[in-house]
Amino acid sequence: MTSDFVWHFSMRKRKGAHKTMKSVLLIGLGRFGRHIAKKLNELDHEVLAIDRQERRVDAVLPYVTNAKIGDTTDIDFLRSLGIRNFDVCIVAIGDDFQSSLETTSFLKELGAKKVVSRAARDVQAKFLLRNGADEIVYPEKQLANWTAIRYTADHIFDYIELNADYAIFEVAVPRDWVGKSIGQLDIRNRYNINIMAVKQNGVLNMNITSDTQLREEETMLVLGDRKSVHKCFRI
Repeated sequence: MTSDFVWHFSMRKRKGAHKTMKSVLLIGLGRFGRHIAKKLNELDHEVLAIDRQERRVDAVLPYVTNAKIGDTTDIDFLRSLGIRNFDVCIVAIGDDFQSSLETTSFLKELGAKKVVSRAARDVQAKFLLRNGADEIVYPEKQLANWTAIRYTADHIFDYIELNADYAIFEVAVPRDWVGKSIGQLDIRNRYNINIMAVKQNGVLNMNITSDTQLREEETMLVLGDRKSVHKCFRI
C-alpha cells in the first residue's frame, strides 16, 4: 500500500472530519468479510480491504475506501500498510486457520491497536487469543444461536448476544402488560430485566421512563441475563 493511503488516514484523523469515523483494516473477503465491508460502508467508516484473491478484492471495491491484493502472512507486506494507523484490524479469514493465526500474530507484533479475529471453534479462539487477538467473533456460532432462539419463540423478533450470560431481546409486549406503565409493572424489581427502548413501525423510542405506557402494536428491547429473560417471557 502506498504511503499516500496511510497519509490519507492520518490526515482524516487530525482534521477531525468525522468524530465517529474509524479507520479499519479488513483482512479476508469471503462472504463474512464482504458483509462486514458493506456494513462498514453503511456506517461511513474508512476501510482498507485485503485478500489474496483478485476476484474477492474486486467484489468489495464499491464498499471500501481502498482494497489491495496481498498475502498477510508476509510481515513485510503488512508493515507497508502502516498498521498503527488503523483503529481496528479485523481478521475475517475463514478458510485457512494457519493464515489467520499468523496474520493475527503479525498484526499485534506490528503494533495494531485492536485485533478482532474470526474463529470457528473454541480451540481456534484459544490459539488466536494467545497470539495477539484482543477479541474473537464466531459468526457461525452466533448466527446459529440467533436462529435457534428467533425461530423457536413466536414473540421473539431479534436477539443480540452480549456475552455468555447477557443478551438484548426484541420481544412483543405481553398481553397483560398492554396499557400499563413500566412503573406500574415494576419490571426491574419483579423480573430483574430492563426495558431499554420500545419500537413501533421501525421507529425506536429510547426515551423510556416509569410513566411510559406499553402498547399492543409495539415491541420492546429488553436487556437482562438469559435466565431472567427466559423466565419472564416463557422462552
